Amino acid sequence: MHKHGHANSADRDKHGNPHDMAAYLARLESPDRASWQMPDKVVAALALRAGQTVADIGAGPGYFSLPMAGKVGRTGRVFAVDVEPAMLTVLRDRVEAAKMVSVTPVLGTAGDPLLPPASCDRVLLVNAYHHLPDGPAALRRLARLLKRGGRLALIDFHRRETPVGPPPEERVAREQLLRDVKRAGLRVATEFDFLPHQYFFLLRQ
Repeated sequence: MHKHGHANSADRDKHGNPHDMAAYLARLESPDRASWQMPDKVVAALALRAGQTVADIGAGPGYFSLPMAGKVGRTGRVFAVDVEPAMLTVLRDRVEAAKMVSVTPVLGTAGDPLLPPASCDRVLLVNAYHHLPDGPAALRRLARLLKRGGRLALIDFHRRETPVGPPPEERVAREQLLRDVKRAGLRVATEFDFLPHQYFFLLRQ
């Protein structure tokens, strides 16, 4: 998850991850990705503080989980949720190597991150919204994880041709996302426009 290298459907497993995990990880973590995904700037925009709790939905190998752990510190918690056990194995090895005690890998299901309600200050969903069969329902589920005053951060690709990302016909347009947000009973707290190929919203209840 956090998908930006997109294989043909025949080359993917039931979660949408390519069967060639090594090649997929290489694409996810390509140095080129930082130039357009801007992870440092994204994490800074989340305005995390020491001691906070974050859920990284579709965490993959920890592209965002590890830098967010650096922000919340040893007293905070990053729940790194993924549906693919192989991804969590990679993440767990990295967490142990970096001695990042604040990262907790979580094996979720396709429809449920399996986290307690009202447990998170931030919930992050990157490049995965367009895979969800019922966007508004998913937004409602994720919003239930938020503490009072928490924010749901959502990043996904604009519905147009870009050098990276899925085919445009598979994407969710910004305008459709905003309709889904309204249907889910949520509101836009902040919109950032620094990502060249993606929209980036902080949503609130």
